[in-house]
Amino acid sequence: MVDFKDFNFAGLKALVRVDFNVPLNERGEITDDTRIRGAVPTLKKILNDGGSLILMSHMGKPKGKVNPKLSLGQIANAVAAALARPVKFAPDCGQAADSAAALKPGEVLLLENLRFYPEEEGKPVGIEKDDPVYNEVKKMMKRRQEEFAKTLASYGDVYVNDAFGTAHRRHASTAVVADYFDADHKMLGLLMEKEVTAIDNVLKNAQHPFTAIIGGSKVSSKLAVILNLLDKVDNLIIGGGMGFTFIKAQGGKIGDSLHEDELMPEALNVLAAAKEKGVNLSLSVQTVAGREFSNETERQTVDIFNIPDGWEGMDAGEESLKNWREIILSSKTILWNGPVGVFEFDNFAHGTGEIAKYVAEATKNGAYSLVGGGDSVAALGKFGLSDQVSYVSTGGGAMLEAIEGKTLPGVAAILNS
Repeated sequence: MVDFKDFNFAGLKALVRVDFNVPLNERGEITDDTRIRGAVPTLKKILNDGGSLILMSHMGKPKGKVNPKLSLGQIANAVAAALARPVKFAPDCGQAADSAAALKPGEVLLLENLRFYPEEEGKPVGIEKDDPVYNEVKKMMKRRQEEFAKTLASYGDVYVNDAFGTAHRRHASTAVVADYFDADHKMLGLLMEKEVTAIDNVLKNAQHPFTAIIGGSKVSSKLAVILNLLDKVDNLIIGGGMGFTFIKAQGGKIGDSLHEDELMPEALNVLAAAKEKGVNLSLSVQTVAGREFSNETERQTVDIFNIPDGWEGMDAGEESLKNWREIILSSKTILWNGPVGVFEFDNFAHGTGEIAKYVAEATKNGAYSLVGGGDSVAALGKFGLSDQVSYVSTGGGAMLEAIEGKTLPGVAAILNS
């Protein structure tokens, strides 16, 4: 694989897949430019070498249709400010050959939202899987995706993928396009390299004790992650809404708490597997329950196995946090994905905030910590701790699939060439 840091981009047009899927307010103004700032080191290296940039990204889910509210034209000025130079804009990413060809060294061209083209995702649109012609349409879309990727590839001399947030998708711009560049002209950007290295540090090179903290609302969304981690961790903390499925499966009374009855057998299998493998699986023992699902609802702290009818568990109680603090502070490697309470409500965000503090404290004491997932990252930011963990992942979905043990198409398209 070509090492980005050693490559000389002088005189070359670099086609760079970035993740500029930034949040916008109703006026089309960026409310968080973290993803743009994260790409700057990669982009400036290319420009400083004397190369030019053709930037491509998606924004939102336009589902293959043009949507002005999701136009990347709205962020061109912000990208220009981040790079300290003008940014040209191509209003049609599929018809940008002339604009790309005209680029001079040091110039930047931003393409319109890739997902305005259904070919980017390459999925049949407006047809159900049980339709008799679904498979034929699927084959047709695959051919069109390859043609779209070939068009994108024609704009540049070299391809750089720096969009970890989409690395788990085999889209035209994230994986298929790499097929049109030889091994010496495609590479991972600096941000992607950091993400891949951080995950390898946790999954392949972890120091022990290794603790994973998995939170969130549903067992179904993270079951594969949990099962894969059982072969790697010493401690597995399961919190948030998904924990109540485990409690009910063991005969606990969980009131009106979120749970998935159909996943209870799987929950028991996880508990049994953890015991067999010698993994310390730690569930919440105490919860802060609310009478209604709202921030201002009446609250009470109760035993996790005895939540009254009409109440639902919404945050981790102090006894749970006491147990988890001891586990986290004794760890050498920590992976955290998902909140341990209804983090969007301030009155039920305490537990998640405390987890953030424990992870930061453990990191200060010498542990390696990897944090990913929107609410986990938001918790670090809320408490001013983002710079006090080893690495904050930019791609929640991609990180989860990597932890599951899956191959990420966007990475494999570069590394396996």
